[in-house]
Amino acid sequence: MAEQEQHHVYTDYFFNESAYDYHDGGYVPLEKHDAPESKLNIPEVLKPDKVDGDDVWYTVEAQTGETQILPGEKTKTWGYNQSLLGKTIIYEDGKNYHVTLKNSLPELTTYHWHGLDVPGPYIDGGCHAPVYPGEAKEIEFPVHQPAATTWLHAHPCPLTGWDVWHGLACAVVVKDQHEATLPLPRNYGVDDIPVILQDRRFDEHNQWNYDDDYDPDGTEGPTALINGTVNPYFDVTTQKLRLRFLDGSNRREWRLHLSDDMVMTQIASDGGLLPEPVYLTKLMMTCAERTEVVLDFGKYKPGDEVTLYSDDTPILKFKIHEFTKDDTEIPDHLADIDYPDPDKDSLVHQVVMSGTDEEVEINGKKFGMMRIDDRQELGKSEYWDITNTNDCCGGMIHPYHSHGGQFMVISRNGEAPYPNERGYKDTIGVNAGETVRVKMKFNHPGIFMYHCHIIEHEDGGMMAQLQVYTKDDPYKKYKLMDMKTLMDALAEERHCRPEDLKIKSLESYKKMGMDMC
Repeated sequence: MAEQEQHHVYTDYFFNESAYDYHDGGYVPLEKHDAPESKLNIPEVLKPDKVDGDDVWYTVEAQTGETQILPGEKTKTWGYNQSLLGKTIIYEDGKNYHVTLKNSLPELTTYHWHGLDVPGPYIDGGCHAPVYPGEAKEIEFPVHQPAATTWLHAHPCPLTGWDVWHGLACAVVVKDQHEATLPLPRNYGVDDIPVILQDRRFDEHNQWNYDDDYDPDGTEGPTALINGTVNPYFDVTTQKLRLRFLDGSNRREWRLHLSDDMVMTQIASDGGLLPEPVYLTKLMMTCAERTEVVLDFGKYKPGDEVTLYSDDTPILKFKIHEFTKDDTEIPDHLADIDYPDPDKDSLVHQVVMSGTDEEVEINGKKFGMMRIDDRQELGKSEYWDITNTNDCCGGMIHPYHSHGGQFMVISRNGEAPYPNERGYKDTIGVNAGETVRVKMKFNHPGIFMYHCHIIEHEDGGMMAQLQVYTKDDPYKKYKLMDMKTLMDALAEERHCRPEDLKIKSLESYKKMGMDMC
């Protein structure tokens, strides 16, 4: 606790309140469900199929199931290697991974490694890497990146929202030798836990109905679901606790704070450790962002409780038990951030996110599956200016995500980025009327998507794609999924004609007289 007392503590959220999601006409406020308290589900760690030196084999199976979330009827859900969400996958820097992607769902899906620095488009797992029902595909990739909390989620455009709402999301933790030397909690499930933040609406039979709840500006539900648990509590048995927050929601921003204004020490963002810890009492996360914080319960005694809130709604209770005194302090310096500067004459890429509801676009266009919108040479660092033009009724914050690795945030409207944005990032919330400049370097060739991570926005067309090329083969051709192949496959799986498919997000294209071809 000494380190908190000698450092500046930020006591307000960093984003502009005028564009918070609760100003949206379709906003669904959180409500505390009347279900009894339940012990927070801590996902098991996925066990490898085989380990041979630095080579590790995993099987990741997307499957259907039923999950006891509320009293009464079980909820029909999807998950990875379990009925809902997924077992936590652990990768280590410097090792090679052989992953079998097995699809036991009734329809095609993809496996997107959000935050992993891997080649595109097939290993990255965007819309061009379908795995069909009953099929298994093998991918192989090395992991070369700092320790971080990344994640796996389905990305079969235009059904990403559908798949994630059904439950296809899980934590993927990268470890490295540097992070292992720091005095940080890392006993998984005891003092180091993933906290996956989602929301859902349950019907009278405890089921989720995505089409009924669908909103083109982002689908929400009134019930907080934390690691798939409603009204969860966690038994605190150590003085310090590391929380790996993941905003795994389709739409919701989470404005997090603790009872007693307890200080959260942020140590990491999307791509790993921050250069120095940031002390705060209020933390807002936009869709797909990850934030690691350490809580110090040193002033509490057994029987005390601390509650985590989003706005005014309690979402997770910490019940304090006996613990051993811990006098370790978080270092003032956590990691060196080394990112090359672009050449002085380098191109500045422009990404303009515009519109709301069905009219969302990037650079005046909706996503085209066969269209390459931008190009960048492998290994070169270049600036990207990400602009949010929304200005109606305060606008709305758009969380921008780039596949293919991590970027560095340079500025917000020419001013310094927020204090907790000085590490590696792959997702960044952009305020209405704001331009965020980042610098981006790609370490693998391929086709990569970039988009708003309000999932209904990306499904509705606020997405584009980039080719990372090599000098030896600057116009390499990739086999890309086209609209007809996708629609024909979905129609066969859903036992209807392609023209009879009911996919909510495609209404955005129809309204604008466009398609995804």
